Amino acid sequence: MMREKKSKPFVAVGDRSQGPRLSGSNLQRAGDHNQRVTLHAIRVNGPVTRVALAQQTGLTPAAIANITSRLLKDRLVLAAGRIHGARGQPATKLVVNPDSCFSIGLNIDRDHITMVLLDFAGQVRSRATREIHFAKPATVQTFYQRSVRQMLARAGIARSRLVGVGVAFPDDIARAHLPDQPGDYAAWAAIRVDALLYDVLGIPVFVENDAAAAAIGEMQFGSGHRYRSFFYLLVTAALGGGLVIDGGYFRGANGRSGEIGLLHDHDATGQDKQLQYIVSLSALYSRLSDGGYRVASPRGLTRLEPGARAIVDRWIKESTDALVNPLVAINCLINPEAILIGGRLPAPLVDQLAASINERMVEFAALMPAIAPVARAVTADDAPAVGAAILPFSHSLLPTRFALLKGD
Repeated sequence: MMREKKSKPFVAVGDRSQGPRLSGSNLQRAGDHNQRVTLHAIRVNGPVTRVALAQQTGLTPAAIANITSRLLKDRLVLAAGRIHGARGQPATKLVVNPDSCFSIGLNIDRDHITMVLLDFAGQVRSRATREIHFAKPATVQTFYQRSVRQMLARAGIARSRLVGVGVAFPDDIARAHLPDQPGDYAAWAAIRVDALLYDVLGIPVFVENDAAAAAIGEMQFGSGHRYRSFFYLLVTAALGGGLVIDGGYFRGANGRSGEIGLLHDHDATGQDKQLQYIVSLSALYSRLSDGGYRVASPRGLTRLEPGARAIVDRWIKESTDALVNPLVAINCLINPEAILIGGRLPAPLVDQLAASINERMVEFAALMPAIAPVARAVTADDAPAVGAAILPFSHSLLPTRFALLKGD
């Protein structure tokens, strides 16, 4: 996970190709990890007793008692009543304190800018969004500067209670040439997003791929409580994917796992295209425009006349056809418990697309060892922004895959 470099304003990812240096863990590092695990268990399972925490974490009752005492003292958790049993003292139930700390999550994409203020329990306290196509860096900076202070004021939260800012940002935002993309949009290639935002609040900035952020958000606050392994399909202006395996986000050797949008298939005319030019909001808008219907936002997709609705139905079928082979490969190679669809596609259309894919995947049941059901993600609309807001929490408070490994 990303580690803060105190001499710099940005928390960098580091060289993913080399990975962390494997070595033993000292007691301080192990103690920090155990506290993170306990805090996460309370956040997921609370209200929960210390006895139940010991069972869930595998830690001793004495260790749980010490850890929860520290968490209560630091106001990261709260007592939430007692359970009265037949014998002994009533057991105290614990929950996370949603007001203990807060985080900002910012999603920058080709058709919108969305920002959320998230509390430690995962609730969005304030939200700001702007529907804008191909916003330039200066526009994003101005939106952030104006909106973040307004959000804090509306929620009555002091800046000192923020632990960081997370940014969900497409890796290929300047390279993927979507319909109507202006030439000067390539300016993003020379921009450091952390430098663009740091001076506003002076707190750590964490940058993550948008699909990865969405999958992390779903892992922490959505279906991750039900599925420990899933593939996340993010339908936005383009198409992305994220992979969660055994309860942890899987990045791959170069941090680019899940890039389903870069795969190829044929569209309805037989033309070879990347999937992101077939299964995406920009592709759907183009199809509607070709049919004489001007739609430029997800909200516009919720109030279509019959002719436009027929175009959407054809796009659902075309998207299903394009996704079948990649999803067969995902099922065979990864064997996830579920394939979850999130992003800015309106919920009824996500459900329609999921039903269409599930129906087609039945054809492969006799040829495959297992087929994961396709369903709408819980954290759909603002998933990248919510996932981005989790990044500062993960850095300082929640367990990570590498918590017991020494970094450089």
